[in-house]
Amino acid sequence: MKTHKRKKSSRQHGRHMGTHGTGARKNKRESGNRGGFGMAGSGKRADQKKTLITKLYGHGYFGKQGITSKKTEKDKRLRISLEQIQSNLGTYGKKTSKGWEINLSKYKILGKVEVKEKLFIKALEASKGAIESVKKAGGEIILPSAKEKKVVEKKEVKEDKSE
Repeated sequence: MKTHKRKKSSRQHGRHMGTHGTGARKNKRESGNRGGFGMAGSGKRADQKKTLITKLYGHGYFGKQGITSKKTEKDKRLRISLEQIQSNLGTYGKKTSKGWEINLSKYKILGKVEVKEKLFIKALEASKGAIESVKKAGGEIILPSAKEKKVVEKKEVKEDKSE
């Protein structure tokens, strides 16, 4: 009676026995054969996973992330286009006897658009094109003077730091 039986792998040493009964050699590998779990392998060659990634993880998954140079600060000034103001006059301003009065004191007004209404806009900054097009319609963009502008900017910086 045989008491000890050798393992299958040690018995299979004959001709064409490089696979030890597992089929192809690649099947002998463990989880490497399956390709990993979850988002493993979602790097350079994961074309088949791109739709899944964009649906589940959003569009910020691919591309550059991380720290930009500390020397290059993002321009965080608020901007708004004349076209946007014109299409949403009710939300931005009030109708008065002389025209529309709009208070956008923290915004820069942009755009060279044909203005249909008389607009009196109070803003922090404005482009030349925006000023011209508002004046053509009989309105005005009221900007703070140089001294007032510095005071406003200093206040905004202090508010940002306190948040």
